[in-house]
Amino acid sequence: MKPTDRIAYAAPQDRAPRPGPNGAKVLVYFVINIEEWGIERPMPRQVLPAPTGVAVVPDVANWAWHEYGMRVGFWRMFKACEARGIKPTLSINANVCNAYPRVAGAARDAGWEFMGHGFKQIPTHQILDQREMVRETVETIRAFTGKPPVGWLGPGLTQTLDTTDILAEHGIRYCADWVVDDVPVPVQTRHGPIWSMPYSVELNDIPMIMVQHHQAEELQARTLAQLDRLLAEAETEGCKVMGLAVHPYISGVPHRIGVLEATLDAIASRPGAVFAQGADILDWWEAA
Repeated sequence: MKPTDRIAYAAPQDRAPRPGPNGAKVLVYFVINIEEWGIERPMPRQVLPAPTGVAVVPDVANWAWHEYGMRVGFWRMFKACEARGIKPTLSINANVCNAYPRVAGAARDAGWEFMGHGFKQIPTHQILDQREMVRETVETIRAFTGKPPVGWLGPGLTQTLDTTDILAEHGIRYCADWVVDDVPVPVQTRHGPIWSMPYSVELNDIPMIMVQHHQAEELQARTLAQLDRLLAEAETEGCKVMGLAVHPYISGVPHRIGVLEATLDAIASRPGAVFAQGADILDWWEAA
């Protein structure tokens, strides 16, 4: 099915306002993405273009850029969350559980939600057996955390026209690839509906900093502009969800981590804004 066959159109005024849990007006879906970049293939992204303009293998420079995030940047983010009592959703390539058990174990033990992000950081379109990839992702996370993932985010938000059916087949209840609304909306599949979770392609440090080349401070300015508008709209339209996505090799570096910390503090200072994991957002929405 095409996306338009899976999601029915609905304007905000067509929906009955749903009150947020415990009086919340905006649930902040804070997502930290951690990935496994294998040196044996082209890097998923580049901070330093190859001198000839053509990607090389092995690409040690860009592999090391990401590796810094896993070795150092992640721990700055972990401390920032720990100090503020925030338990984010972890968008995780399942093989991180094998390749970086120290990182995955810290997130698990801190109570972070594990959201499937593919097995490795490879676009879904390039996977020969997509069903096996999803199965392996779900089972690896289940074995490592003791429970299967509830949510899914494709590597680079990539899907084929069959992906949503495969996710539902393997028990996934929400998918963050469909950034189409400020609240969860049902997505039809061959195995019953799942929910679209409001992620973000703009409150996201990859497009904001690495593609659009904004200074780090844009993260705070853009996040608060969006949050303040959603808080105002929530007065008449009911509780909404705001996605915010970051990566350790970008926002976890020394010259940007302070901006992320200030952004988290500013969010927490807004009355009515509450940090919430994807699974909890979904439970609230279904119950409401």
